[in-house]
Amino acid sequence: MIKTIVNIEGMNCNMCEEHMNKAIKQAFGVKKVASSHQKNKTIILSIEPIDVAKLETVVKEAGYT
Repeated sequence: MIKTIVNIEGMNCNMCEEHMNKAIKQAFGVKKVASSHQKNKTIILSIEPIDVAKLETVVKEAGYT
């Protein structure tokens, strides 16, 4: 498994975390995503490396930076 840690600004609550997790799961088909609005971090576990440019687009489209 490949562990990708991303700093994401703008998440303010648990619903924001779920929104971000769902967007990443749909875009990449990964099994495990865990976000923390308190730490401004999202951890993604995947089999294949995550395309950084695509990840940036997914985060922006979800309304975060």
